[in-house]
Amino acid sequence: MTPPAVAVKDLTLAYRDTPVLWDIDITIPQGVLLAIVGPNGAGKTTLIKAILGLLKPAAGKVEILGKPYQQQIKKVGYVPQRGTVDWDFPTDALDVVLMGRYGHLGWFKRPGKKDYALALDALDRVGMADFASRQISQLSGGQQQRIFLARALVQDAQIYFMDEPFVGVDAATEKAIVTLLKELRKQGKTVIVVHHDLQTLKEYFDWALLLNVHQIAIGPVEEVITSDNLRKAYGGRSAFFVS
Repeated sequence: MTPPAVAVKDLTLAYRDTPVLWDIDITIPQGVLLAIVGPNGAGKTTLIKAILGLLKPAAGKVEILGKPYQQQIKKVGYVPQRGTVDWDFPTDALDVVLMGRYGHLGWFKRPGKKDYALALDALDRVGMADFASRQISQLSGGQQQRIFLARALVQDAQIYFMDEPFVGVDAATEKAIVTLLKELRKQGKTVIVVHHDLQTLKEYFDWALLLNVHQIAIGPVEEVITSDNLRKAYGGRSAFFVS
């Protein structure tokens, strides 16, 4: 039996006794392109960080492809929010992408020809081949996000987590990101994205997790994004988003 990409059982996480996630129980099958959506403060980023072991839950269990995350770490790629990164760090785009190979190399082995070739190919796939030697501080927000995506690509993961990759990018970069996400799905990868724009959900994704501290619904987008579910998540502000 094929294990799910991600299985979360009874996950609860709190800050100073205030619940941020409460009793989350979800199963994400392999090969889907899933958006995590919900209002501000719903726990979307927290959920990803808890799955990746970056935050310790008060209760619950997480499995990646049927095993604890620490046993599957090489099969997971992660693109954090761009605003959490120090973009003034003195390094160029190629070196940032090569960081995605360290999980395969170990921290004390230098990248070889294969690693450089993979990094350059990833830069090409995100339209940034001509910027390989450019300092990251000199790149626009959209270009920086493409570099982050290229770094995730060279990990050659089975499951990708991306935290708001469309925030602060131009229309061309957004289109390039969507194309890349759908390409990954065609390759059988699982892609899980924290997303904020309900109006593009049906166009960009095939699955959705609607969240507001508690899980509201998970499944194919057309089953999850209903007036009733949106009202539970967003209150009276939801009517605008349902056609």
